[in-house]
Parts: sequence; structure tokens; C-alpha cells
Amino acid sequence: MSKVFKLKNGLKVIKTPVPGTNAVTVMLMLPVGSRYEEKNISGASHFVEHLMFKGTHKRPTALDLSRELDAYGAHYNAFTSQEYTAYYIKIDAKKISLALDLISDMVFNSKLEPQEVEKEKGVIVEELRMYEDNPTMDIDNLFMKAVFGDTPLGRDVGGTKNTVKNVTREQLWNYYKGSYLPQNAVLSVAGKFDKKIDFLIAKYFGNLETGYSQKWFRTQGYHKATWPKKNISLEKRVLVKQKNIDQAHVILGFPGLNQKDPRRYAAAVLLNILGGSMSSRLFSEVREKRGLAYMVRAGGDFFRDTGTVQIQSGLDPARLKEAFEVIKKELRKIKKEEVSEKELNDAKNNLIGHLTLVLEDSAAQAQTTVKDLVFLGKIESYQETCRKIKAVNRKQVLILAQKLFDEKKLFAAVIGPFTQKAILKILK
Repeated sequence: MSKVFKLKNGLKVIKTPVPGTNAVTVMLMLPVGSRYEEKNISGASHFVEHLMFKGTHKRPTALDLSRELDAYGAHYNAFTSQEYTAYYIKIDAKKISLALDLISDMVFNSKLEPQEVEKEKGVIVEELRMYEDNPTMDIDNLFMKAVFGDTPLGRDVGGTKNTVKNVTREQLWNYYKGSYLPQNAVLSVAGKFDKKIDFLIAKYFGNLETGYSQKWFRTQGYHKATWPKKNISLEKRVLVKQKNIDQAHVILGFPGLNQKDPRRYAAAVLLNILGGSMSSRLFSEVREKRGLAYMVRAGGDFFRDTGTVQIQSGLDPARLKEAFEVIKKELRKIKKEEVSEKELNDAKNNLIGHLTLVLEDSAAQAQTTVKDLVFLGKIESYQETCRKIKAVNRKQVLILAQKLFDEKKLFAAVIGPFTQKAILKILK
């Protein structure tokens, strides 16, 4: 059972004991991501994340930071999304003091030295190129652009080559100092720890100064997403990146649900039945019966105020039309009649079983609890999540499928040897 408390400086703390492990994960999350950025500094959240590993006043260089952790075989990294940035260290529980010290130091005392900023610009540009060269990854960015256009949600989390090259150290420093404050942060400690944990947390985080966050952050100023009131033309809902590759990478998707929508449990069951496992409908029809793809899956993104559901696949370009027809047939079928009781129960068991296995890991426990607290305002227990999954019924799944899979709101992103005109002809 997780316990939550707050330090005097406003930093929230979650403690989650995980039995049967000798490891501990320390994760610190800030609700800072690309949705908070103006267009001219697109990618700033991700850029700042990189710079946190470049040295502090206490540990002047990147090597000083990494050497301490590498000496104990720790796993450590960070990640940035549209709505949050997180830093974590997973380490032998005996070294928890080091993990807390390092997270506190690197996140709140980084120097952002000008020479490191300039050097890291090249690193990040190469990272952007790496994703662009990998269509399995690039298709996600293209789909988000198709759905949300030239808005923060539609832009690459990493920014563009131009914004990365042109952002100044001053802009990054102001962004960092205006958002990386204890009252904005949540610290999650999961795994093995003893009674000394409270003393150690107070030691390394209790004296951090609160400071004053910028107005946009104090007011939770992410750029809100809005759906058009009228249906837009298919031409404006399809994006194609013409590329001479052997496989077509495709995402077909629709507007979805936000993070607090109570229907998200029914959505999880629906998407699992549709394309969440090797026995799912899409996997069976697209791959097993017809050999149209190696990978086909259904999933969803849930944001603060909106979301998407999507089907992703890598397909033989010569058989793209056939694959689209099969996928659309399955979407229409799941809208037309209730799923079977067996499919429903199998999907529930699959979701609960997967959750059970995932939560054996202290890093997963840390991330799950911190995301719950940041975005839901409370931590949902394993038992409560299982109860809500089990409560989903066939009628709820049918009604939600009818709501979500509206072909007048279909968005598509395709990377492959096609023009947009050719894809539009297939989809119409």
C-alpha cells in the first residue's frame, strides 16, 4: 500500500514497499512536457532533460554523475513526453541514500553550462534523425501531426532541428528555473526501504527552495486541445510521408478518451479484444489468416483533456488496400454486435495478468504511482484497478466501440512508397 505525504516546500512524496526485492527505484516526475512549450522553443522540455545529466556544482561533469551510479550497477535514465518529464534510478536498496542524493542534486542543481548546451544540440539533432530514419518510431509523430496539426500535441516532443539549434541557453535556463521547483514535483520511492527513508528524503529534498514558477506553469498552462465541431474532410485527416521502403508503416486512429474518463477501463478491454494480444481479432485476421503483416496492434493515448485510439501495423505495400479493408471490417464488426462472454473474460484476465507481472518491478511501481498522483490526483490501488476492469460488461464495450470508431473521424498516417492521393483512393 502506497503512502503519500508532502514536505514543507510543497514536494509530494510517495512510498511504496515492494516485497520480495532487494532493489529500490527512486523516480522524480515533473508535469513539464512539450504541451507547455511555445512553438519557438519546441523541444525545450526534452533538451532540459538531457542537460540534467551534464553536471552540477557538487558533481561538475557528466562523468562525475555517471561514475557513482555505474560503480553499483544501477539502472538510470530519464524520459520526456507531452505532459511530463521523469528521472529515475534503480539500485541496490543498500545504496538508496546515493540514489536520493543524486536525483535531488542533478534535477535541482544542474548548471546548464553554455558549452554543454551547444554540445548537446548536436546530440539531440542526431537523436531526431535517428527517429526519422526509423519508420516504426516516426509513424507515431506523423500520426500525432495528422490528428493535432501544428499544435503542441501535434509536434515532436524533441522539437525540430531548427528549434533545437536556435534555442539559447538563457531560454532553457528560464524554462528550467520556472518549472523545476519542489512544489511542482512528485518523488516516488518503490521497492525495499526501511524507517530511515523519511529522514533521507527530508535530508536531500526538504531544504530545496520553492522559488516562483512562471505564470504559465502556476496556472497549469498547457495548450488545451479542442476537436473541430464539424467533421473535417478526409484529405485533412490523412498524412503521408512518401519514402521508398519495403514496408508500409500505418496508423489508423480516432479521437479517444482523457486520463480521467471512467470509460478508460472499457477502452482497455475493447482495445485488448481488438488488437492487444496474439489471440486478438486483428492479429488473427490480419496476420494469422492472411499473412498481411508481422505486427498489428491496437492501443490508445490518454492525455489530460483528450486522447486517441489507434491501430498500428507494418504492411506489404502491394496489399495495403486489402489490409485496410480487413481492419475496417473488424472495426465495423465490433461496433455492430456485442463481443462474446469468452472474449470479454479473456481480455479482462489478460489485462489483469499483465498488470500483475508488471507491478512485480519496483520501477513500474514507482512510475504507476507517480503518474496516478500527478494526473488523477490519487493513487489507484492494484485491487481497485482490477475491480474496475472486472466490472466492464459487453454492453459497455459495444457502446464505446460505436462511440469511438466513427469513420467520419478517421485519421491516418502512412510512411511508405505512396502519395497521399493513392492513400486517399484506398481509404475512400
